[in-house]
Amino acid sequence: MKQEINYSEYFQTKVLEEICRLFFENNLDDINHLPFNIIPKGNDPQVRCCVYKERAILKLRTLASLGYSINDVDEALPLSDYLKPENEKKYKTNNKLLTVLESACSACVKSRYMVSEICKECLSRKCINACNFGAISFEDHKAHIDTDKCKNCGKCKEACPYNAILKLVVPCEEACPVNAIKKDGKGRANIDHSLCISCGKCIGACPFGAIMVRRQLLDVLKLLHTKKLVALIAPSITGQFGAPISKITTALKQIGFEHIFEVALGADITAKKEAEEFENKLVVNKQQFMTTSCCHAYIRLVKKHLEKLKPFVSDTYTPMHYTAEIAKQKYPDCITVFIGPCLSKRKEAQEDPLVDYVLTFQELKAIINTKHINIDLCQETSSENPPTKYAREFAVTGGVSQALKHYLRIDTKFIKDELITDLDKKSVLKLSAYADGHCNSNLIEVMVCKGGCVGGCETIKPIKQSTEDVKKFSL
Repeated sequence: MKQEINYSEYFQTKVLEEICRLFFENNLDDINHLPFNIIPKGNDPQVRCCVYKERAILKLRTLASLGYSINDVDEALPLSDYLKPENEKKYKTNNKLLTVLESACSACVKSRYMVSEICKECLSRKCINACNFGAISFEDHKAHIDTDKCKNCGKCKEACPYNAILKLVVPCEEACPVNAIKKDGKGRANIDHSLCISCGKCIGACPFGAIMVRRQLLDVLKLLHTKKLVALIAPSITGQFGAPISKITTALKQIGFEHIFEVALGADITAKKEAEEFENKLVVNKQQFMTTSCCHAYIRLVKKHLEKLKPFVSDTYTPMHYTAEIAKQKYPDCITVFIGPCLSKRKEAQEDPLVDYVLTFQELKAIINTKHINIDLCQETSSENPPTKYAREFAVTGGVSQALKHYLRIDTKFIKDELITDLDKKSVLKLSAYADGHCNSNLIEVMVCKGGCVGGCETIKPIKQSTEDVKKFSL
């Protein structure tokens, strides 16, 4: 059966690969033609009203991929002008990682509950009785919801015996666990960055690809072969490229990275320190529970929305930090580039002076494809200081808690662990309740993305396959 193209992913991939191609061909002056290279003259529109709008949106996608916030740019300028140092200084004025392409946003209807045509005007009136706000009445032999009174609690939907009440959702709003996405006056998505935790869930949720990551791709490319670049590769990388670290290391050296460090090295340090902290907090100080700290989106959630949970969060730094520390100690003049699966590591790097740049797996894939590197055919480069199997499995759900248990000096029967993954509004409420003392577990691993880091917003492989490959290549 023919599979339809995901045009959101298709255009994103094409933009990244075109930027890489122009760079490696030393032809960035031709970047104004990028939208026309992807949609040549004579092509029919694929998803929008005309090729002209598709090209205009491709220009905006390119600006985001060059690191610009769409809200800050002058759209009248040609793309080549944004490569000038003075314009980089002028238009890259904030550190917000997400940007919304307003012309790509479909201005979805407001999220709400509605009554469908299968309503039977049943005698039990369960929907009316379930509503605590008087928002439901019967009109013309059918239930009616007053949107001014409705609080979107969903009680009526749960009560209806016919499943006649439907919930209309706005995908990006529904995916955001902290309600950071609002609608502007025209119904388009608008990100409240004071609430945003940089989890990136909205990126994958938007079916129009209207929410974009501001990237550092070109910044890193410009440093290849001119600076001592050190790649810090996340444990989830083996699952994304389906190859052992030894071959991925060779591919990265072919790209131009001088040294490669597995972030699993830092994961071993994190696990060991968190094990010591767990023993101190729970055994010595009799604290009720402790949560892990390696997911930066979760740390931002606590800082911005669940401050009362802060005493229960591990104070240990993340694997990325400890690995960058190792790299900087060994090569003080190096430029560190973390390569990983998500947006939140970019935000963490903004706060960590040891990490200079962050590339995602989608960006690395674009580089590899452009340079025609076949990882499967790469020779193996042996690791001087391989990490443990437990550290390499940090990337999957349960991996952090298993590594922590490995380093514990106490009987692991004492541990009642819980895994919170794929963070949503309900799990945020659960964590809030835990902070109030309603918790039966004493070790809680929190990973914002489904499946752990293998489900990050910038991954390139399905979660199940990636999880299997991480475990396969962790030995």
